[in-house]
Amino acid sequence: MSTENEGNEVPPAPSAPPVPVASPASPQGPAPEAPAGPAGAPHVSGPAPDGSWPPPPATPPYGDGAWGASYQQPAPKPRSGRGGLVAAVLVAALVAGGLGGGLGYTLAKDHDSSGSTTVSASDSSAAQVKRAPGTIANVAARALPSTVTIEAESSSGEGGTGTGFVFDKQGHIVTNNHVVADAVDGGKLTATFPDGRKYNAEIVGHAQGYDVAVIKLKNAPSDLNPLPLGDSDKVAVGDETIAIGAPFGLSNTVTTGIISAKNRPVASSDGSSTSKASYMSALQTDASINPGNSGGPLLDASGAVIGINSAIQSSSSGGFGSGQSGSIGLGFAIPIDQAKYVAQQLIRTGKPVYAKIGASVSLEDSTNGAKITDQGASGAAPVESGGPADKAGLKPGDVITKLDDMVIDSGPTLIGEIWTHKPGDKVTVTYKRDGQEHTAQLTLGSRVGDS
Repeated sequence: MSTENEGNEVPPAPSAPPVPVASPASPQGPAPEAPAGPAGAPHVSGPAPDGSWPPPPATPPYGDGAWGASYQQPAPKPRSGRGGLVAAVLVAALVAGGLGGGLGYTLAKDHDSSGSTTVSASDSSAAQVKRAPGTIANVAARALPSTVTIEAESSSGEGGTGTGFVFDKQGHIVTNNHVVADAVDGGKLTATFPDGRKYNAEIVGHAQGYDVAVIKLKNAPSDLNPLPLGDSDKVAVGDETIAIGAPFGLSNTVTTGIISAKNRPVASSDGSSTSKASYMSALQTDASINPGNSGGPLLDASGAVIGINSAIQSSSSGGFGSGQSGSIGLGFAIPIDQAKYVAQQLIRTGKPVYAKIGASVSLEDSTNGAKITDQGASGAAPVESGGPADKAGLKPGDVITKLDDMVIDSGPTLIGEIWTHKPGDKVTVTYKRDGQEHTAQLTLGSRVGDS
């Protein structure tokens, strides 16, 4: 199977069962379970024949070296009430230590039930006790007032709960795209602060590919304090982390851990029939992250945001009173350097901007690299004429093994790594042709918007 973007199309994916998807119980009874299948078995297909993005729901997209992939979901089963599903994501390739392969993941979004009550863990008496600077309690006390619990509801009444944090004094809140997806078309959004203040909100822009969204509070208060942003490029394995969110509807929850790994290529899908893929070269943390943590800040020891909590690997059983899977210590966050760039684009123009190489690459699991396919989907050329890959001399059959210094072991890994860059960035591609290694420099192209 292959992927491409804007002039690059995705040929049909090989037949494989979807990754198992955990589903919480709704108030009216258990939600239907997705068909089981081996973890890490992606289903993908390509954009519309004319190269448009995203394609119709029947053909979930997967980008070129810079574009996203998604599972081909089974036909949706009837759902009752809110809380009909929990999303699944796939670690496309684990490049650390040369390990390749796929694992099944669950997006850290809580689909709350319509009759549930959000429980606050805040305690007003705690504010009267001074905590030493640098302690977790001190960091949490400073950060919590700038986080919100987001409730998104579609026009049909389905929805869920996630988290966000204050980005600026104008009332912009950064969160995950999949947190607000239910409210995109005529739905309702609210954001509640730890002190109980609740505001209606509107979507400023959302980037499905990056899984980042910006909402804005209506009648925003004048006392907003944006969280300071750190530098995710300087994060090191072993650094302390603090996660804030609303796991299973328990708002204002604080958990701690460390950075377990960097540059984990993760492809995500929220499990719905219309879902399209998102990509991140993620920060991995063992801080406890559960459904409802999505969109919340991952902080460093100083209280600066280094990532946006987005996905977890969850066990096949467990949960909090509903059979819904929970944390087993493998959480994934979008690095804040990428999220900041995307958020600023959304605030300025309302649309995301994506990088691309203009070539169709195989999506099959491999440890040998990202192979440029011999033919694109719907008769499109596998290498876009005049695109970045074409100008750099790449041809069908070439196998990309490195992007700059990053080892590329599969097409999904290439996509995740390209998405850490911006259009116009110059990168060095190492590839093999007929068994011989070559290098080439190319300038990444761009694609504006998700469609």
